[in-house]
Amino acid sequence: MGVSDAPQWLISAWTRACVAAGATASRDEVEKVGEALLDRWSEPGRHFHNLRHLTDVLARVDELAEETHEPDLVRLAAWYHGAIFDAAERASYAHRGGEDERASAALARRELVDLGLPEHAVQRVVELVEALARHAPAPEDFDCAVLCDADLAMLASEPQKYKAYLAEVRAEYAHLPVEQFVRARIKILRRLAERQNLFASPLGAAWEESARQNVGAELHRLEKELARIEVDRATATSRPDGTDAHAASVTSGADRGTAAPGA
Repeated sequence: MGVSDAPQWLISAWTRACVAAGATASRDEVEKVGEALLDRWSEPGRHFHNLRHLTDVLARVDELAEETHEPDLVRLAAWYHGAIFDAAERASYAHRGGEDERASAALARRELVDLGLPEHAVQRVVELVEALARHAPAPEDFDCAVLCDADLAMLASEPQKYKAYLAEVRAEYAHLPVEQFVRARIKILRRLAERQNLFASPLGAAWEESARQNVGAELHRLEKELARIEVDRATATSRPDGTDAHAASVTSGADRGTAAPGA
């Protein structure tokens, strides 16, 4: 999904949220900033963290909005949460993926100040965006809980949609070798599996069981894949002819789709 086929309601929703949050800039100025954000979400290489993800998160925020204190600030934070994205190899997927929360929060501060939002509103949006680096809202922070839950809601998708999500994430990191990506993904999944709760809001709690099933099944598949990679490496080192069985196996696995989590 690109800017040209973005849902028509997006800019209207952006404008409403800005105005409700106290923006004093003209409607044209507000819309111009919103259109620039759509351009960011439509950048090449965004296979998952794109406009479709933005619209999904906004829809989930609306679904949970009754639990928020300042829903329009949560919506603005959703717009900015992945505005700056870098899937380059220098970005460590295992730690934060390609979403740069700090840079996105700084962008939010600059642009929302320019649109005339009150300082307290700007600061709150910045805090919410930065909080997504950890997805660990304070118990009393319902706005942050809703934003975190909306961002993680994809984990609770039905199997086919979850499978598509995995393929899209792998595509964003196609430059990473199979083993490196598998190890990084396992690290992320284990952190998720160890959490007492994946979702922090009362309504979001309804997604817990489905998300646990998806995360557990994916983790099981990838741990088996990693074990196969390690066995292949051990076999390769013991071959008298020096044939690299590990490289051959990874190549065939990628061809079969078994190496990619979305397969």
